[in-house]
Parts: sequence; C-alpha cells; structure tokens
Amino acid sequence: MPADPSSATEPDIRRVGVLLPWANQAVEEELPQLGEPGVVFHYARLVPASRTTAVDDAFWHGLRAAATGAVDSMRHLPLDATVLACTSAAFTGGPELPPGVITAFDALTTVLHQRRLARIVLATPYPQPVTRAEAAALGERGIQVLAHASLGLDDGYPAISPQQILDLCASLPPAALAGANALVLSCTGWRTLTAATALHKRLRIPVISSNHALAHILPPAPGAAP
Repeated sequence: MPADPSSATEPDIRRVGVLLPWANQAVEEELPQLGEPGVVFHYARLVPASRTTAVDDAFWHGLRAAATGAVDSMRHLPLDATVLACTSAAFTGGPELPPGVITAFDALTTVLHQRRLARIVLATPYPQPVTRAEAAALGERGIQVLAHASLGLDDGYPAISPQQILDLCASLPPAALAGANALVLSCTGWRTLTAATALHKRLRIPVISSNHALAHILPPAPGAAP
C-alpha cells in the first residue's frame, strides 16, 4: 500500500527574517546555498532616507532607521531570529536597532568565537578607513586582525568578480597569512562563494564570509548531525 502522507515526518522549519539593504543582490543568492536544511529566509528591504547606495553615514544610519518598519512588516511571521544583512552598519554608529536584531558583524564575531578562530586576516571591498574601523571593532571583540586589505570601493559591490577577490587576498602579507587561523571576507554585498572555495583550497584555513556567518546564526536543529 502507498505510504500515508499524513504519517510522514515533516522537517522542522526554522525561519530567519533578513533586513536587507535595498541594492543588495548577493544575500538572496547566497543564503539559501549556505543555510542549513530546514531554514527559511524571509526578506524585507531597507531603503535609507537618503535613497543612496554608497557606504557612508547617511547610508548606514538610514538603514538602521529603516529597520523598525522592516521588523514590523514581518511581525506576523514566526521568526526564530532577525538579522541586519549589512556588516559595516554595525560598527559605524547610528540609530538604535530594534531589540533582538543581530547584525552581520555580530554573526561574524559569533562564528569566529564559536570556532575559536581568534587570529584572522581581513579582506573587504570597503574604503580603507572603513576597513580600519572594522579591524579595530574586531579587536574590541577579542579577534586579532593580523593584516587587512580592501578594494577601496564605496559602491558597486555586486559587480566585483571572484578574480578581484582572489587578487585582493593575494596582496595580504604572507607572514600574516601563515599566522592566521581564518580569512574573513567581510561585506554581505559582494558574491564570495566561488572565491571562498578557491581561497580555502589555496590557503588551507577556514574562509568565513559575512553571508556564511548569517546563514549559520541559528544553532543546529535538535538531533542534527554534528
């Protein structure tokens, strides 16, 4: 006899609300590929009052200010977590976020601490001052940044190619790479899956991207394989 569909065990569904910068293209592409089975991502786009896309105070503060309305738009969803899918908005100041919202920067530091990856090298697409600010913020969270490199861009992150990321990481000092126990690719807005795979094979250390960290913000489901 055919199996009774009602007797089948339904997978546990866990839901994450994602507050997404309005021009970001990479998050919706990468999170479903990186996420654990049974995790569903729900998106609300954040439009800063400046209606700009270049990273600066108006952009970051505008995203944070828009977060309250975006959280409200998902209030009827049974969410297990809500994340702000912007890394740099976490360490550049601005309005308070709604209670319980986890930033991509929070997710990065959580993953690094969970995996005991306390010495890293950092690569970003950001302008140099923003990258230096992130290195300092990581240091305040107990993560030692041995070296950092950036593309120096304030916009246009979806157009960054995997080769540009590989070339950027090749510019990191060899001594720092030898001493690091992880490479962090910060920013949710550049596509990192292809480059991360190649970098892991090349460097033989974990490569943690902002989107990788967001995808693993929830603890493993009960009974999941370690």
